[in-house]
Amino acid sequence: MKKTIYCSVIGLLSFNLNAQVGIGTPKPKSSLDVNGKTTLRKELRVGGTSTQVGSAGLNGQVLVSQGEGLPPVWKTLNVSFIEEGQYKLINSYLSSDQTGITNLPDATSTDIVYKNSVGDNITDVSKGKWVKISNLETNFTIKNAKNRLTYQFQTGVEIKASATATPESVRFTCGVFRNGLLVAVRPDRIASNNNSGKLGLLDYIFTLNYTEQNVPVGPHKVEIACRKIDTSNTNAQFAIGRNVEGSNGVSNAFTLESDMKVDVIEFVTYKN
Repeated sequence: MKKTIYCSVIGLLSFNLNAQVGIGTPKPKSSLDVNGKTTLRKELRVGGTSTQVGSAGLNGQVLVSQGEGLPPVWKTLNVSFIEEGQYKLINSYLSSDQTGITNLPDATSTDIVYKNSVGDNITDVSKGKWVKISNLETNFTIKNAKNRLTYQFQTGVEIKASATATPESVRFTCGVFRNGLLVAVRPDRIASNNNSGKLGLLDYIFTLNYTEQNVPVGPHKVEIACRKIDTSNTNAQFAIGRNVEGSNGVSNAFTLESDMKVDVIEFVTYKN
């Protein structure tokens, strides 16, 4: 009668005296040490005992580590997974200011500028006398050249006529400057009515929303600045982001404060 003897190959599967099992390694470092690829054909169960099978988790759950010495657990995460080829919100930067601008230079016949273009330098007085809202400065870094920057600026604007029975107006503009250069601008005009009950005051909310695409990689600084284009009366009081001096408590810096939000959105890519 012919006998067949089967032998195990030493090195593929090894045991040590402490009941540690090594697959692909002769010196296992834990109870089960696998040095190589692993294929799992059915569920992965955790948290079991000698008398009870572990949990395979629920559909959509992920396995989360609890740290050294503690077993992992299944968790339901309220996070949407981003696929490659989509855009992802990387960060949102919020800032506010109640100092505002009350010192906008009065426009004269020699410095009235009605038009601005993308790329105008904030320090070029031939493009207008811009005044920054300093507390709205935002600094960030772009890491992916395929991106979108969304700017959302809102502020209160107030005018008070020199005489309550005389309508007066101011034409002005506010813009978004990135690294000192204009990227978005919106002109507007505010006019007081001759309403003596309001003491010649008028205020409203100014907004500017804009999205840039594919901003260069690297550090960036975003600033908000405004300027006065012209006025019907240089004696009219005018303020952006706060109340005028003569509001007499009708409004205040809180109700007219400036707010800025910058959303950095980048294209999702995964590297092998």
